[in-house]
Amino acid sequence: MERPAKLVIASHNPGKVREIEDLLRPLGIAVVGAAALGLAEPEETGHTFAENAALKARAAARAAKLPALADDSGLAVAALNGAPGIYSARWAGPKKDFYVAMRMVEDALKVQHDRRAMFVAALALATPDGQCHVFEGTVEGTLAWPPRGEKGFGYDPIFVPAGHLITFGEMEPEKKHQMSHRARAFAKLVKAWSP
Repeated sequence: MERPAKLVIASHNPGKVREIEDLLRPLGIAVVGAAALGLAEPEETGHTFAENAALKARAAARAAKLPALADDSGLAVAALNGAPGIYSARWAGPKKDFYVAMRMVEDALKVQHDRRAMFVAALALATPDGQCHVFEGTVEGTLAWPPRGEKGFGYDPIFVPAGHLITFGEMEPEKKHQMSHRARAFAKLVKAWSP
């Protein structure tokens, strides 16, 4: 698979765009966010992270006439049978208030002792002609309450990756990029780009 010189990051989430842009910077790939191009956000009708990522990447690639990279990711909590899962952003409501979403997770776990969770990411790279490749990554950990740290986004302030004592929200971005679900999916993408 050929590495593009420029691509669209098919997301309107500024934290996600910034994180993907950080991961792409060492590769010298020019990026532009979907919001900056005025691209509409397609409805996420897939039943998996991979399906939703592919749907978003294909829509952005067609609209922008450029290769597009989309991410669909979320938090899967063991005691909640994998919820919020693909609905992670929707738990934050129309205002995308992740403190509301984190409170919902905590309230749902009040009678549970199992705090195991994992972040899942599916990265989809689509071309304007409709071709699409999906790369997935996960990171396991536990949930902490109350939320800690302002460095991440989404559910980062309640997620402590396995083998660590601090949340993704407390972790420096460079450290998180070495182990996150998105970084693991991204490593698979970069490997596919290698000659």
